[in-house]
Order: sequence, then C-alpha cells, then structure tokens
Amino acid sequence: MRLFHEKLVSIAREVAFRSGERLLRQGETARGAFMIRSGELEAQVALPGGGMLTVAQLGAGDMFGETALMERGVCMASVVARSDVAGWFVDRDDFRAAVAGRDSASLEIQQWVTRVLSQKLRTANARLPEHRAAEGRPAVPPQAHARSAASFDYRPFLPMLALFEGFDAHEIGELTGGCAVFELARGAALFQAEAPAESAFLVIRGAVEVIRPQGTVERRITIAGPGELVGYLAALERRPHWASARIRESACLMELGAAHLLHHYQGASGTSVSLQRAIHRSLLQALARTNAQLIRLISHARLNAARELAEDLEKALHGQIVLSDN
Repeated sequence: MRLFHEKLVSIAREVAFRSGERLLRQGETARGAFMIRSGELEAQVALPGGGMLTVAQLGAGDMFGETALMERGVCMASVVARSDVAGWFVDRDDFRAAVAGRDSASLEIQQWVTRVLSQKLRTANARLPEHRAAEGRPAVPPQAHARSAASFDYRPFLPMLALFEGFDAHEIGELTGGCAVFELARGAALFQAEAPAESAFLVIRGAVEVIRPQGTVERRITIAGPGELVGYLAALERRPHWASARIRESACLMELGAAHLLHHYQGASGTSVSLQRAIHRSLLQALARTNAQLIRLISHARLNAARELAEDLEKALHGQIVLSDN
C-alpha cells in the first residue's frame, strides 16, 4: 500500500487541520481521499434512534475516503481531528482527469482500489452471517435447470441497463460481443459457493438472489435485478465464488467469461475505463448495503447490552472506513 500512497501523493495537495476541526460530515457529498502524515483523528457514525458511535481512530499512515476517487457518493462517517493534523488530499476530479488521460499509474491505482473495495465487502459480508439476523433461513438445496435460448431480442435493451451507463455503442459491442445469452427458470442454481468462478453474469431481465450458505441455513446477501452483474468479484480475482446464486424470478442472463472480463478490466481502452467505473459503482452500492446492515446490528446489540457482539461488529465497520499503511 505504501507504493500507492506515493503515487497518489504525486497528484495530491498538502492539507492541515487544527484540533477539533471536522474533515468530513456523515451524509455530505464525498470529494476525495485523505492520507494522514501526522496527527490523530476520530471517525464516528450516527446510530439509528440517536447517538454517535466512534468506529475508528486514525493516525499517521492511514487513508480514508478512497471510494470517493471512483464515484460520487456520500460520506459514511464523520471525521474529526483530535490533534493538529497534516497530510494530503486527492481531489476526485483530479484523479478522474488522470484516469481519463489513461495515465498508467492512475489506472493501476484504480485497479488497486477495486481490490481494496472487494476485500472490504468480502470481509464485512463474512462477518454478518456470524450473527443472527432476519435474513437467516433454512438452506435450499441447489436445483439444476437446463438453459434455454433468449425468447426475445435483448440487444435494444442493453444501452438501457445500469451496467452500461457511460458506455458508447462501440464499447457495449466490444464487451458483449460473442457472449452467450440464455434464460433460466425460477429456482435454478446459477453457481454455487466454493465452485470455480469461470464466468460473471449480467441480469438482462428477471432477478437473481445471491445467498451465503452456512451449514443448514443461508442468508440473503442481495437480489440483483436488470443491469446488475453477479459473480464478477470472484471472476476478477480468479478465486472460487464466496456465495451462491439462484434465479429469483425467471431471468435472461448474459455470460461473460472470466478471461474475457479480466482482459477488458485490466486494459486501458475506452471500454476498459467504462467497465472499471461500472464495477466501482456496483461495489460501492454493495458496500453501502452492507454498512447499513452493520450499523443496524450494532444499534440493536447496544440497545440489548450485547457488548461483545457490538464490539465485534464495530471492528467490521472500522475496516470499511480506514486503510492502514502500517
């Protein structure tokens, strides 16, 4: 991570804050990333029903706000200086300009941020099944269903899908050319946890439920609708799927082979840049959902005086906010 700090510093500006100053306010528009050279800060989140929770202590070598380099969003925590602080700030627009210019260092940093976001999401979602939640339910055995050909002309719908926001027609054609399109019935298994990630899948129509099995129970992670990718993290990381997916509503899907997806994601073409941004948007949306669950569970644990549970969940939320160079 130190190498990426050094690369970011080359497009950053120096900043300084006095003790008591607020750097970020939860819910306000995120503008970029901060890297701390010296000083101490505190990150806090508002809990449902009132009250503030300190979820991170930050110091020299830490970085926060890196997700704002990828997409416009809101701050998930308030950050306040607890001493005089010095460091650097990387403005999102400056970073995006470097990426748009196909600067190799910026593209490398962008891919690094994707790996960071992916690990944050994987770690936080791994914590959630350890705690009882309303989403827990008896596991359903996988059901095999034969794929059938698409029953309609899906091509005119592709530019309308959220994944392709910002793509031009050539880029859509380049990414989707040669990819298989098929339909599956409700209840069909799309892929299983621990299976090799040979492909990612774009939902064109219908819905796919992503679930995390744990023994005899399972927990819903999310429901992916039209325009959403499923299975892409494992495909990009060349790792087995960490969750399972099955068809929630009869669906039309496009299969993007792992090698094909990785080739475009790691490139520097216009298609590659558009794909990288689309994946970042998807990751940030998934992180927002996970963080909302963590905050809800923390609030519930604190209200019920479950101190150890609350502290464990707070550690998971801490990992979502701060990156350490130590």
